[in-house]
Amino acid sequence: MEDKEKLKLEEFIEELESKRGRHTQLVTVMIPAGFNLSQVVRQLEAEKSTAANIKSKATRSAVIDSLERIIRELKNIGRTPPNGLVAFSGNISEKEGTQDIRLWTMEPPKPLKIRMYRCDQTFVLDPLKEMIQIEELYGLLVIDRKEATIGLLEGREIKVMSKLTSGVPGKIRAGGQSSQRFHRITENLAKDFFRRVAEEMKKIFFDMPRLKGILVGGPIPTKEEFLEEGNLVTKLKEKVIGVKDIGYVDEHGLNLLVEASQEDIEEQELIKEKREVERFFEVIGKEREKAIYGEEQINLGMERGAIDTLLISTKLPKSKIAEFEKKAINIGSKVVFISNETDEGKQFYNITKGLGAILRFGLK
Repeated sequence: MEDKEKLKLEEFIEELESKRGRHTQLVTVMIPAGFNLSQVVRQLEAEKSTAANIKSKATRSAVIDSLERIIRELKNIGRTPPNGLVAFSGNISEKEGTQDIRLWTMEPPKPLKIRMYRCDQTFVLDPLKEMIQIEELYGLLVIDRKEATIGLLEGREIKVMSKLTSGVPGKIRAGGQSSQRFHRITENLAKDFFRRVAEEMKKIFFDMPRLKGILVGGPIPTKEEFLEEGNLVTKLKEKVIGVKDIGYVDEHGLNLLVEASQEDIEEQELIKEKREVERFFEVIGKEREKAIYGEEQINLGMERGAIDTLLISTKLPKSKIAEFEKKAINIGSKVVFISNETDEGKQFYNITKGLGAILRFGLK
Protein backbone atom coordinates (compact mmCIF):
# COMPACT_ATOMS: atom_id res chain seq x y z
CA MET A 1 0.00 0.00 0.00
CA GLU A 2 1.35 3.43 -0.95
CA ASP A 3 1.66 6.00 1.84
CA LYS A 4 -1.00 8.21 0.29
CA GLU A 5 -3.41 5.25 0.06
CA LYS A 6 -2.76 4.40 3.69
CA LEU A 7 -3.34 8.00 4.75
CA LYS A 8 -6.60 8.17 2.79
CA LEU A 9 -7.84 4.95 4.37
CA GLU A 10 -6.86 6.10 7.86
CA GLU A 11 -8.82 9.34 7.38
CA PHE A 12 -11.81 7.38 6.02
CA ILE A 13 -11.78 5.08 9.05
CA GLU A 14 -11.35 7.99 11.47
CA GLU A 15 -14.35 9.79 9.99
CA LEU A 16 -16.61 6.72 10.19
CA GLU A 17 -15.45 5.85 13.70
CA SER A 18 -16.80 9.18 14.88
CA LYS A 19 -20.33 8.34 13.71
CA ARG A 20 -22.88 6.82 16.08
CA GLY A 21 -26.47 5.75 15.53
CA ARG A 22 -29.06 6.33 18.23
CA HIS A 23 -30.20 2.75 17.67
CA THR A 24 -29.21 0.04 15.15
CA GLN A 25 -29.51 2.55 12.31
CA LEU A 26 -26.06 2.29 10.72
CA VAL A 27 -25.68 -0.11 7.79
CA THR A 28 -22.38 -1.70 6.76
CA VAL A 29 -22.05 -3.52 3.44
CA MET A 30 -18.80 -5.16 2.34
CA ILE A 31 -18.40 -6.75 -1.07
CA PRO A 32 -15.29 -8.89 -1.66
CA ALA A 33 -13.11 -8.63 -4.74
CA GLY A 34 -14.56 -10.60 -7.64
CA PHE A 35 -18.04 -10.90 -6.14
CA ASN A 36 -21.09 -10.27 -8.34
CA LEU A 37 -22.53 -6.82 -7.59
CA SER A 38 -25.99 -7.72 -8.92
CA GLN A 39 -26.22 -10.53 -6.38
CA VAL A 40 -25.49 -8.05 -3.59
CA VAL A 41 -28.18 -5.71 -4.88
CA ARG A 42 -30.71 -8.57 -4.81
CA GLN A 43 -29.69 -9.43 -1.24
CA LEU A 44 -30.11 -5.81 -0.11
CA GLU A 45 -33.52 -5.60 -1.78
CA ALA A 46 -34.51 -8.65 0.29
CA GLU A 47 -33.10 -6.99 3.42
CA LYS A 48 -35.41 -4.03 2.79
CA SER A 49 -38.38 -6.36 3.10
CA THR A 50 -36.99 -7.75 6.34
CA ALA A 51 -36.35 -4.25 7.68
CA ALA A 52 -40.04 -3.44 7.17
CA ASN A 53 -40.71 -5.65 10.22
CA ILE A 54 -38.59 -3.53 12.58
CA LYS A 55 -40.88 -2.34 15.39
CA SER A 56 -39.35 1.10 15.91
CA LYS A 57 -40.65 3.46 13.24
CA ALA A 58 -37.54 5.66 13.38
CA THR A 59 -35.13 2.72 13.11
CA ARG A 60 -37.23 1.08 10.38
CA SER A 61 -37.27 4.26 8.31
CA ALA A 62 -33.52 4.89 8.80
CA VAL A 63 -32.50 1.35 7.81
CA ILE A 64 -34.75 1.25 4.73
CA ASP A 65 -33.57 4.69 3.58
CA SER A 66 -29.94 3.67 4.10
CA LEU A 67 -30.40 0.46 2.13
CA GLU A 68 -32.05 2.37 -0.70
CA ARG A 69 -29.11 4.77 -0.89
CA ILE A 70 -26.62 1.92 -1.00
CA ILE A 71 -28.65 0.06 -3.64
CA ARG A 72 -28.82 3.15 -5.86
CA GLU A 73 -25.08 3.67 -5.54
CA LEU A 74 -24.30 0.03 -6.38
CA LYS A 75 -26.51 0.22 -9.46
CA ASN A 76 -24.66 3.37 -10.56
CA ILE A 77 -21.30 1.68 -10.07
CA GLY A 78 -22.47 -1.29 -12.14
CA ARG A 79 -19.75 -3.79 -11.35
CA THR A 80 -17.53 -4.66 -8.41
CA PRO A 81 -14.21 -2.73 -8.49
CA PRO A 82 -11.02 -4.84 -8.64
CA ASN A 83 -10.41 -4.67 -4.88
CA GLY A 84 -14.05 -4.98 -3.86
CA LEU A 85 -16.22 -2.29 -2.32
CA VAL A 86 -17.35 -1.05 1.09
CA ALA A 87 -20.52 0.99 1.62
CA PHE A 88 -21.69 2.64 4.82
CA SER A 89 -24.96 4.45 5.30
CA GLY A 90 -27.15 5.45 8.20
CA ASN A 91 -28.84 8.08 10.30
CA ILE A 92 -26.12 10.04 12.11
CA SER A 93 -28.39 12.70 13.57
CA GLU A 94 -27.75 13.35 17.24
CA LYS A 95 -31.32 14.52 17.81
CA GLU A 96 -34.04 12.04 18.60
CA GLY A 97 -36.81 12.06 16.00
CA THR A 98 -34.76 13.68 13.21
CA GLN A 99 -32.97 12.03 10.31
CA ASP A 100 -29.63 12.79 8.70
CA ILE A 101 -28.95 9.87 6.35
CA ARG A 102 -25.41 9.84 4.93
CA LEU A 103 -23.62 7.50 2.51
CA TRP A 104 -19.91 6.63 2.20
CA THR A 105 -18.40 4.24 -0.35
CA MET A 106 -14.83 3.25 -1.11
CA GLU A 107 -12.79 0.76 -3.08
CA PRO A 108 -10.20 -0.48 -0.55
CA PRO A 109 -6.50 -0.17 -1.45
CA LYS A 110 -6.14 -3.95 -1.01
CA PRO A 111 -8.41 -6.79 -2.12
CA LEU A 112 -11.29 -7.22 0.33
CA LYS A 113 -11.84 -10.84 1.33
CA ILE A 114 -14.92 -10.59 3.51
CA ARG A 115 -18.61 -10.32 2.58
CA MET A 116 -20.83 -8.58 5.10
CA TYR A 117 -24.19 -6.98 5.76
CA ARG A 118 -24.69 -5.56 9.24
CA CYS A 119 -27.01 -3.11 11.04
CA ASP A 120 -25.68 -1.70 14.29
CA GLN A 121 -25.11 1.48 16.31
CA THR A 122 -21.63 1.75 14.82
CA PHE A 123 -20.13 0.92 11.44
CA VAL A 124 -18.04 -2.27 11.16
CA LEU A 125 -14.48 -1.14 10.40
CA ASP A 126 -12.21 -3.97 11.59
CA PRO A 127 -11.57 -5.43 8.09
CA LEU A 128 -10.37 -1.99 6.94
CA LYS A 129 -8.25 -1.47 10.05
CA GLU A 130 -6.49 -4.77 9.36
CA MET A 131 -5.41 -3.40 5.97
CA ILE A 132 -3.42 -0.58 7.55
CA GLN A 133 -1.69 -2.75 10.11
CA ILE A 134 2.06 -2.83 9.62
CA GLU A 135 2.74 -5.88 7.48
CA GLU A 136 6.39 -6.34 8.25
CA LEU A 137 7.47 -7.36 11.74
CA TYR A 138 11.02 -8.41 12.59
CA GLY A 139 12.07 -10.30 15.69
CA LEU A 140 15.27 -9.04 17.33
CA LEU A 141 17.71 -10.79 19.66
CA VAL A 142 20.97 -9.51 21.13
CA ILE A 143 22.74 -12.05 23.30
CA ASP A 144 25.98 -12.84 25.11
CA ARG A 145 26.65 -15.42 27.83
CA LYS A 146 25.33 -13.21 30.62
CA GLU A 147 22.33 -11.39 29.17
CA ALA A 148 19.85 -11.39 26.32
CA THR A 149 17.31 -8.84 25.14
CA ILE A 150 14.48 -9.87 22.83
CA GLY A 151 12.81 -7.12 20.83
CA LEU A 152 10.40 -6.45 17.99
CA LEU A 153 10.84 -4.04 15.10
CA GLU A 154 7.30 -2.94 14.24
CA GLY A 155 7.18 -0.33 11.55
CA ARG A 156 9.40 2.44 12.87
CA GLU A 157 9.31 1.39 16.50
CA ILE A 158 11.70 -0.93 18.35
CA LYS A 159 9.99 -2.57 21.33
CA VAL A 160 11.71 -4.49 24.12
CA MET A 161 9.73 -7.71 24.60
CA SER A 162 11.83 -9.54 27.21
CA LYS A 163 15.14 -9.45 29.10
CA LEU A 164 16.91 -12.51 30.50
CA THR A 165 20.07 -13.12 32.53
CA SER A 166 22.10 -16.32 32.69
CA GLY A 167 23.85 -16.53 36.04
CA VAL A 168 27.00 -17.64 34.22
CA PRO A 169 29.96 -16.50 36.39
CA GLY A 170 32.81 -14.41 35.11
CA LYS A 171 36.32 -15.64 34.34
CA ILE A 172 37.43 -15.63 38.00
CA ARG A 173 36.40 -18.97 39.49
CA ALA A 174 35.70 -19.86 43.08
CA GLY A 175 38.73 -20.99 45.03
CA GLY A 176 39.54 -24.69 44.83
CA GLN A 177 37.62 -25.39 41.64
CA SER A 178 39.61 -27.05 38.91
CA SER A 179 39.76 -25.37 35.54
CA GLN A 180 37.99 -28.27 33.84
CA ARG A 181 35.22 -28.45 36.44
CA PHE A 182 34.67 -24.71 36.29
CA HIS A 183 34.52 -24.89 32.51
CA ARG A 184 31.88 -27.65 32.64
CA ILE A 185 29.75 -25.65 35.07
CA THR A 186 29.86 -22.49 32.97
CA GLU A 187 29.17 -24.40 29.74
CA ASN A 188 26.13 -26.11 31.27
CA LEU A 189 24.84 -22.81 32.60
CA ALA A 190 25.34 -21.19 29.19
CA LYS A 191 23.50 -24.00 27.38
CA ASP A 192 20.65 -23.80 29.85
CA PHE A 193 20.52 -20.04 29.28
CA PHE A 194 20.44 -20.52 25.50
CA ARG A 195 17.53 -22.95 25.88
CA ARG A 196 15.63 -20.47 28.05
CA VAL A 197 16.16 -17.71 25.49
CA ALA A 198 14.98 -20.01 22.70
CA GLU A 199 11.87 -20.91 24.69
CA GLU A 200 11.12 -17.25 25.35
CA MET A 201 11.49 -16.47 21.64
CA LYS A 202 9.08 -19.29 20.85
CA LYS A 203 6.50 -17.82 23.24
CA ILE A 204 6.81 -14.39 21.66
CA PHE A 205 7.30 -15.12 17.96
CA PHE A 206 5.96 -18.59 17.11
CA ASP A 207 2.34 -17.57 16.55
CA MET A 208 3.06 -14.11 15.15
CA PRO A 209 1.56 -14.30 11.63
CA ARG A 210 3.17 -11.08 10.32
CA LEU A 211 6.71 -11.97 11.45
CA LYS A 212 8.86 -11.53 8.35
CA GLY A 213 12.25 -12.42 9.79
CA ILE A 214 14.51 -12.57 12.84
CA LEU A 215 17.76 -10.65 13.35
CA VAL A 216 20.36 -11.92 15.82
CA GLY A 217 23.26 -9.92 17.22
CA GLY A 218 25.98 -10.36 19.83
CA PRO A 219 29.69 -10.93 20.26
CA ILE A 220 31.65 -13.65 18.48
CA PRO A 221 31.10 -16.58 19.01
CA THR A 222 28.13 -16.41 21.43
CA LYS A 223 25.41 -15.66 18.89
CA GLU A 224 26.62 -18.53 16.67
CA GLU A 225 26.71 -20.87 19.68
CA PHE A 226 23.15 -19.88 20.51
CA LEU A 227 21.93 -20.70 17.00
CA GLU A 228 23.77 -24.03 17.06
CA GLU A 229 23.04 -25.15 20.61
CA GLY A 230 20.01 -23.21 21.79
CA ASN A 231 17.42 -25.63 20.39
CA LEU A 232 15.61 -22.79 18.64
CA VAL A 233 12.58 -24.36 16.95
CA THR A 234 13.00 -24.96 13.22
CA LYS A 235 10.17 -22.59 12.26
CA LEU A 236 11.98 -19.68 13.94
CA LYS A 237 15.50 -20.76 12.98
CA GLU A 238 14.45 -20.67 9.34
CA LYS A 239 13.32 -17.07 9.80
CA VAL A 240 16.78 -15.84 10.88
CA ILE A 241 17.74 -13.48 8.04
CA GLY A 242 20.74 -11.73 9.58
CA VAL A 243 23.44 -12.42 12.19
CA LYS A 244 25.52 -9.39 13.21
CA ASP A 245 28.49 -8.65 15.47
CA ILE A 246 27.10 -6.38 18.19
CA GLY A 247 28.92 -5.36 21.36
CA TYR A 248 25.85 -4.47 23.44
CA VAL A 249 23.04 -6.77 24.55
CA ASP A 250 20.61 -4.23 25.99
CA GLU A 251 18.10 -1.87 24.38
CA HIS A 252 20.96 0.05 22.77
CA GLY A 253 22.11 -3.25 21.28
CA LEU A 254 18.69 -3.68 19.62
CA ASN A 255 19.10 -0.27 17.96
CA LEU A 256 22.60 -1.19 16.78
CA LEU A 257 21.29 -4.49 15.43
CA VAL A 258 18.66 -2.72 13.33
CA GLU A 259 21.25 -0.26 12.04
CA ALA A 260 23.64 -3.08 11.12
CA SER A 261 20.88 -4.98 9.33
CA GLN A 262 19.82 -2.30 6.87
CA GLU A 263 20.60 -4.41 3.83
CA ASP A 264 18.64 -7.32 5.28
CA ILE A 265 15.54 -5.21 5.78
CA GLU A 266 16.12 -2.67 3.04
CA GLU A 267 12.49 -2.09 2.25
CA GLN A 268 11.36 -2.02 5.88
CA GLU A 269 9.51 1.15 6.84
CA LEU A 270 12.01 2.45 9.40
CA ILE A 271 14.96 2.16 7.02
CA LYS A 272 13.11 3.72 4.09
CA GLU A 273 12.16 6.71 6.20
CA LYS A 274 15.68 7.21 7.53
CA ARG A 275 17.12 7.11 4.01
CA GLU A 276 14.64 9.72 2.73
CA VAL A 277 15.50 12.09 5.59
CA GLU A 278 19.24 11.48 5.16
CA ARG A 279 18.94 12.17 1.42
CA PHE A 280 17.08 15.44 2.13
CA PHE A 281 19.74 16.69 4.55
CA GLU A 282 22.51 15.54 2.21
CA VAL A 283 21.06 17.65 -0.59
CA ILE A 284 20.81 20.64 1.77
CA GLY A 285 24.49 20.17 2.62
CA LYS A 286 25.82 19.65 -0.90
CA GLU A 287 23.35 21.42 -3.24
CA ARG A 288 21.54 23.96 -1.08
CA GLU A 289 19.64 25.40 -4.04
CA LYS A 290 18.03 21.98 -4.70
CA ALA A 291 16.27 21.66 -1.33
CA ILE A 292 13.73 23.85 0.47
CA TYR A 293 11.68 23.67 3.65
CA GLY A 294 9.01 25.62 5.50
CA GLU A 295 5.47 26.31 4.33
CA GLU A 296 6.23 29.53 2.44
CA GLN A 297 9.08 28.02 0.40
CA ILE A 298 7.12 24.82 -0.25
CA ASN A 299 4.15 26.80 -1.58
CA LEU A 300 6.50 28.70 -3.90
CA GLY A 301 7.99 25.41 -5.11
CA MET A 302 4.48 24.09 -5.75
CA GLU A 303 3.48 27.17 -7.76
CA ARG A 304 6.52 26.75 -10.00
CA GLY A 305 6.16 22.98 -10.34
CA ALA A 306 9.70 22.59 -9.04
CA ILE A 307 9.18 19.95 -6.37
CA ASP A 308 10.42 16.46 -7.17
CA THR A 309 9.97 14.88 -3.71
CA LEU A 310 7.85 16.35 -0.92
CA LEU A 311 8.52 15.22 2.65
CA ILE A 312 5.62 15.71 5.06
CA SER A 313 5.82 15.10 8.81
CA THR A 314 2.88 13.13 10.17
CA LYS A 315 3.04 15.44 13.21
CA LEU A 316 1.32 18.14 11.13
CA PRO A 317 -2.48 18.50 11.41
CA LYS A 318 -4.27 16.10 9.09
CA SER A 319 -5.90 18.96 7.21
CA LYS A 320 -2.46 20.41 6.46
CA ILE A 321 -1.13 17.00 5.40
CA ALA A 322 -4.06 16.50 3.02
CA GLU A 323 -3.64 20.01 1.59
CA PHE A 324 0.02 19.60 0.68
CA GLU A 325 -0.34 16.00 -0.43
CA LYS A 326 -3.02 17.05 -2.93
CA LYS A 327 -0.86 19.92 -4.23
CA ALA A 328 2.10 17.58 -4.69
CA ILE A 329 0.07 14.95 -6.53
CA ASN A 330 -1.32 17.63 -8.85
CA ILE A 331 2.20 18.53 -10.05
CA GLY A 332 3.40 14.93 -10.24
CA SER A 333 5.62 15.03 -7.16
CA LYS A 334 6.56 12.02 -5.06
CA VAL A 335 5.18 12.26 -1.51
CA VAL A 336 7.03 10.76 1.46
CA PHE A 337 5.52 10.77 4.95
CA ILE A 338 7.97 11.16 7.84
CA SER A 339 6.89 9.98 11.27
CA ASN A 340 7.87 11.67 14.52
CA GLU A 341 8.79 8.32 16.09
CA THR A 342 12.46 8.23 15.07
CA ASP A 343 15.37 10.55 15.87
CA GLU A 344 15.58 11.41 12.17
CA GLY A 345 11.86 12.18 12.03
CA LYS A 346 12.08 14.44 15.09
CA GLN A 347 15.11 16.22 13.66
CA PHE A 348 13.26 16.72 10.35
CA TYR A 349 10.25 18.26 12.11
CA ASN A 350 12.34 20.49 14.40
CA ILE A 351 14.28 21.96 11.48
CA THR A 352 11.60 22.15 8.78
CA LYS A 353 8.44 22.50 10.91
CA GLY A 354 7.09 19.52 9.04
CA LEU A 355 7.58 20.33 5.35
CA GLY A 356 10.66 19.80 3.20
CA ALA A 357 11.31 19.16 -0.48
CA ILE A 358 13.97 18.11 -2.95
CA LEU A 359 13.64 20.12 -6.15
CA ARG A 360 13.72 19.30 -9.84
CA PHE A 361 15.37 22.67 -10.41
CA GLY A 362 16.35 25.66 -8.27
CA LEU A 363 13.86 28.42 -7.53
CA LYS A 364 16.24 31.29 -8.38
